[in-house]
Amino acid sequence: MDKINFRFLLIFSAILRVFLILYGEWQDAHMEVRYTDVDYLVFSDAADLMASGKSPYKRSTYRYSPLIAALLMPNSFLHHLWGKFLFSASDLLVGLLIHSILKLRGVPEKLCTFSTMVWLFNPFTFTIGTRGNCEPIVCAMILWIIICLMNDWLLQAALWYGLVVHLRIYPIIYALPIILVLHPLHFQPGKKPALVDWSSRKSKSVQGSSYMRINGLQGIRILLASIFTWRRLVFGIVSGSIFFILTGLCFYFYGWDFLDEALLYHLTRTDPRHNFSMYFYHIYLHFEQEFSSLEKLISFLPQFIVQLVLVFRFAYDLPFCFFVQTVAFVAFNKVITAQYFVWFFCLLPLILPWSNMNLKWKGLACIFLWMGAQSHWLMWAYLLEFRGKNVFIQLWMASLLFLASNTYVLINIIRNHAYCPVFNLLKHETSNKTTKYD
Repeated sequence: MDKINFRFLLIFSAILRVFLILYGEWQDAHMEVRYTDVDYLVFSDAADLMASGKSPYKRSTYRYSPLIAALLMPNSFLHHLWGKFLFSASDLLVGLLIHSILKLRGVPEKLCTFSTMVWLFNPFTFTIGTRGNCEPIVCAMILWIIICLMNDWLLQAALWYGLVVHLRIYPIIYALPIILVLHPLHFQPGKKPALVDWSSRKSKSVQGSSYMRINGLQGIRILLASIFTWRRLVFGIVSGSIFFILTGLCFYFYGWDFLDEALLYHLTRTDPRHNFSMYFYHIYLHFEQEFSSLEKLISFLPQFIVQLVLVFRFAYDLPFCFFVQTVAFVAFNKVITAQYFVWFFCLLPLILPWSNMNLKWKGLACIFLWMGAQSHWLMWAYLLEFRGKNVFIQLWMASLLFLASNTYVLINIIRNHAYCPVFNLLKHETSNKTTKYD
């Protein structure tokens, strides 16, 4: 019965997305505010240019890999909604992959279904694909990489990781936890990695085992001494090769236009327009000036330090590490738009079965706090954008409040999470001791 319920949910989710795509066509034709994301128009124009043998970078504001435009080339000769159906299909695939990951970790079917619903019926997520944004494709790739690692499909994981970093540079933050989790005591020749079952989440041997946490300088020294294993080298070489081959080919065909728009732009991006970031007002005031090296360093340091702390604390609980990394990365980024929230929404269902947070009280409080802070920001943004009122200070204060709400929610998620590594340790046959990081 549970399997039928999940199948029904997928079918209902598909129907909902088809309805929203068709409704979007009506809204675009009859209402002032369009349903279709402006990025979809950019994708479509770039795809038209590629289909006619021209560079997609002739379309201003196209700042993605040419592979995205190539995927949408059927928009030109098949139907202009092709891309929306492709992105929505990827959205559904994300739901299927979430369910598969949870089943691999031994989560009961009913809990798998409820967790997957958090993605399938989240208004942020089911509108992102139907409005024509490509993020569901990236989310599906990241989840597939997790499945590959759990099944010890090393080459496939490396290949997809190189591809996804080429498409969207932000998954580079997952490189270190992936390298750490490819520990020789997790993966050994001729042995399938042993996954920690969900039922053992409250076991003291799992939560309190020091070998699964990297604590102190001694633990980091031991880690660095054993960092160069063949699995880590293979993953690094293969994923790096895929990234540089794809980047090299795109540079060969499209030159510096590709490198500037698809890669360097995202690394040095400073957006003077209002956005959720706490840095937007400073960037707005000083956009005509060149930012000093000190200013760039100060804006980057909080993000870098938080990432390192989270990785070395939670790396072996890989889905949870990915989630907290992504939330922190988005919260401290120099530019934040609503589509970035999808990056961590696809990982949220993977951690819910290990959360001890009471949904009725603390859980709802965190949800309403996050949504309230966002709605508060949107109110000031509306007054600025559509009413032309000078509310920059109020909008900046709302950005600070949104950062505070993100921080509060993240801390509560961490404090109420039952730490559970993905893999059990496999003992070396030639050694009677197990390496510990204390």
